Amino acid sequence: MSRPAFKRILLKLSGEAAMGDQAFGIDPGTVARVAGEVKAAKDAGLELCLVIGGGNIFRGMAGAAKGMDRATADYMGMLATVMNALAMQDALEQLGVETRVMSAIPMAAVCEPYIRRRAERHLEKGRVVIFAAGTGSPYFTTDSGAALRAAEMKCDALFKGTSVDGVYDSDPKTNPSAKRYDSIGFNQVLADNLKVMDAAAIALCRDNRIPIVVFNIREEGNLAQVLAGDGVSTVVGGKA
Repeated sequence: MSRPAFKRILLKLSGEAAMGDQAFGIDPGTVARVAGEVKAAKDAGLELCLVIGGGNIFRGMAGAAKGMDRATADYMGMLATVMNALAMQDALEQLGVETRVMSAIPMAAVCEPYIRRRAERHLEKGRVVIFAAGTGSPYFTTDSGAALRAAEMKCDALFKGTSVDGVYDSDPKTNPSAKRYDSIGFNQVLADNLKVMDAAAIALCRDNRIPIVVFNIREEGNLAQVLAGDGVSTVVGGKA
């Protein structure tokens, strides 16, 4: 399926994309592979920014479900995203890609604070920018943080790399007959409560006309194929 050419994209990765076949934590080999795909996309002329979840280390909602204070658990989850961002920065810089981590929670010893104009300048200079710590506030997911940063950076699209190859009408891991969509409207995603991203993130992308491309990041080389319009994915966009 042909797609318009993109100049600037935000790549949203789940924390699980960093742990490979492990049950927990960060697998350096997997991070290095993803970093190689990011480098290839950058070498193709794209301006790239990233948001990485923290579910491979700590998930705020899971902590809250076990009795933790929700805000405290969410802040812990934000710190997990900083760890993943630093791991990805290291992998990219080992490949010669200039990278900056910008955190919504200031921690000057390890990364820059998030300042929108500074982030735009980094992108203009050809650096990859990794946005960490979500929105900096509890009760928001990293999906919402990704949608927010995509809007602030005026990205042409938000690419969400997951463990499935698109959006389905039900969970393909439990329903072999689940139907995959090639394209689907924002409003249908919300109306059918499809688990693409949380509702706040979907609405933010809809209101700012930012298409969401959902694809499988676990398949090696898939990011380049999807960027070229050749890979399997689902495009979420439009008003339908």
